[in-house]
Amino acid sequence: MRRTAGIVALVALSTAVAGPPAHAGGKPGNGLLQEIRATVETPALFDDEAGGDSDADDPAIWVNQADKSRSRVIGTAKNGGLRVYDLAGREVQSILPPEGGRFNNVDLVTGFGKGRQDYAVVTDRGLDKLRVYRIDASGRLTDVTSADAPLLFSRDEAEVEAQATGYGLATYGRYAVVSRRHSTTLGIFRLEERKNSVSYRVTDKLDLPKEFQLPNGATWTPCLEPGEDPQIEGMVVDAEAGVLYAAQEDVALWKIQLDRDRFVGVPRVVERVAEYGTPGAYDPETEECELGPDAGFGGRIRADVEGATIYPTGKRDGYLVVSSQGDSKFYVYDRRTNRPLTSFQAVDARVDGVQHSDGAAATSVPLPGYPKGLLVLHDGENTPNGGRVSTNFKYVDWRSINLR
Repeated sequence: MRRTAGIVALVALSTAVAGPPAHAGGKPGNGLLQEIRATVETPALFDDEAGGDSDADDPAIWVNQADKSRSRVIGTAKNGGLRVYDLAGREVQSILPPEGGRFNNVDLVTGFGKGRQDYAVVTDRGLDKLRVYRIDASGRLTDVTSADAPLLFSRDEAEVEAQATGYGLATYGRYAVVSRRHSTTLGIFRLEERKNSVSYRVTDKLDLPKEFQLPNGATWTPCLEPGEDPQIEGMVVDAEAGVLYAAQEDVALWKIQLDRDRFVGVPRVVERVAEYGTPGAYDPETEECELGPDAGFGGRIRADVEGATIYPTGKRDGYLVVSSQGDSKFYVYDRRTNRPLTSFQAVDARVDGVQHSDGAAATSVPLPGYPKGLLVLHDGENTPNGGRVSTNFKYVDWRSINLR
């Protein structure tokens, strides 16, 4: 089954922002930008031949229920595959992708199948597939992807070559929501246990809009490279509320209702990007968009709106954290109401700060060294870098974020 958000979503986008953006000044609860500091960082990854073309992107936090000290952070490294880190930020396992593979996003499935096993699920955007890794009691990952796992979106291998493939990822229960690169398409995939392996099948699809009606009656299309549509990458599912939060990079953070293996209702908007409605022209020489004057229709988030994660404090309570990649900030919303609460920036200290972040992951489970939980952020400009393109992940003690 496939649906499109269509004109209904255009109306929702212009009318359904969940509360006004917070204003600058005052206490953290009403908009003051906080400066926080990471306490731990993972080893540098380098996106060059010597570094194995490794480029950090998206983290997930696996909590070892039997021994919290052996919990793990699992991060994608694109052509460099997967990296697994301990709570001190040390690399304890490295997994290369299959030939032609490129690992983009990662999320976790816990207590799945007859053995009630935990798994890391990864979008392989190079091959347009999901890869599934069983996590054993020690935190070690083993590939258990079925040999006949289907393509996610492509009809054949020729279409895979165009790389409009599986991109963003968020899991819930036995399901994974996957976005398609350079597209507005979202798909829900049901994980299926086989003998000693895991496969999947699609259960629903939804297309978010490509163009948008502005409050002044004009129609706006985000400026992108010709042939591309405004894609979605950062996503998180609030399973208790039955809600998917999906970050359409150049448009807005969406809130989409889920009913088991289906998208339901009308997609709504939590907040638009600041550039929403601003005209632009693509320059093929610079491969960048030149934007015109601010249209005044946007929110606070500077495109791209990226990583999204939830820090739960109860069954329905807690916080939604979203990356504003364009200005290296993060915005925090009330999980239940989506009301804006505060914003923060990870600045340089003993560990360097966080710039142009993609993925983020949070847990409220007390861990050694993190009694109120852990926030892991991708750093798109790790330093010092020796003149090379360097990325990694930063660990933040949740206690450093003031939400009172």
